[in-house]
Amino acid sequence: MAAISAVKIPDSRLARDVTQFIRDTEDDLLFFHSSRVFCWGALAGEARNLLFDAELLYVAAMFHDLGLTAAYRDSPLRFEVDGANAARDFLRAYDIAEADMDRVWNAVALHTTPGIPEHMHAEIFLVQAGAGMDVAGRGYEGFGDEERAAVLASYPRAAGFGHAMIDAFYEGMKARPQTTFGTFNDDFLAHKDPHFQRVDLCSIILHSPWEHCGGH
Repeated sequence: MAAISAVKIPDSRLARDVTQFIRDTEDDLLFFHSSRVFCWGALAGEARNLLFDAELLYVAAMFHDLGLTAAYRDSPLRFEVDGANAARDFLRAYDIAEADMDRVWNAVALHTTPGIPEHMHAEIFLVQAGAGMDVAGRGYEGFGDEERAAVLASYPRAAGFGHAMIDAFYEGMKARPQTTFGTFNDDFLAHKDPHFQRVDLCSIILHSPWEHCGGH
């Protein structure tokens, strides 16, 4: 097993197959990002003394942004759901319990949903925590200098990563803007497209059929 500080990268047949699949499917930006998400998540789990399945965490971390890739550009689903479905489909070829597949599905599907994952299974929380750390530096000070250096030495974070990730989110969702409603994903579309119009829930409520029929 490869080791980064307290992190051991899973070396099971499943983990190796996942690594190869994601390496063949994603570009360097998303592949290295997903690898770091696992590392940050595992380190955060160890620091909090959480009990988690490293293999399930690894699968979820590696699949969490698959829905942003070109193969899903025409999907009508949220990109998170595309990634979650792909992870579950991948796991069906292995001897994985249904409950564990559900755990991976939720970890991928909820990784951009704040306020919920931390109340669920550790793997679900840790994917979100790892993604937040890698993209936005959330929890940055909770990692030691040596930990951060070791992760980046194995999975480099290229210069201009922030702009590149914004571009990746935009490209992955620009053809399905309706899927960003109710999430912060509409920020990426608004940042890149000056003509993007956010959906306002208050306007939806005030212009709903209930308002036109007097509430009856």
